[in-house]
Amino acid sequence: MNYTYKTKGVCSRSIVIELDGEIITSVKFEGGCNGNTKGISSLVVGMNIDDVINKLDGINCGFRGTSCPDQLAKALKEIKQGI
Repeated sequence: MNYTYKTKGVCSRSIVIELDGEIITSVKFEGGCNGNTKGISSLVVGMNIDDVINKLDGINCGFRGTSCPDQLAKALKEIKQGI
């Protein structure tokens, strides 16, 4: 399943997520800090949705109240609600 999430409050504009059931097979951020978003994407491949949510939910970038990792967790929560 492919899912595109429009981010809010961060430099990246969207996140494209591919899943096989509840396992993440690919994550691509559009925009944002290139090295950081590639690192996050690489680390979460092969992980279960719930594990990623637990690790990334609530991470802040400065005073934004969110971050690219937090936005990924929010996207996964939305996907999980629809599964």
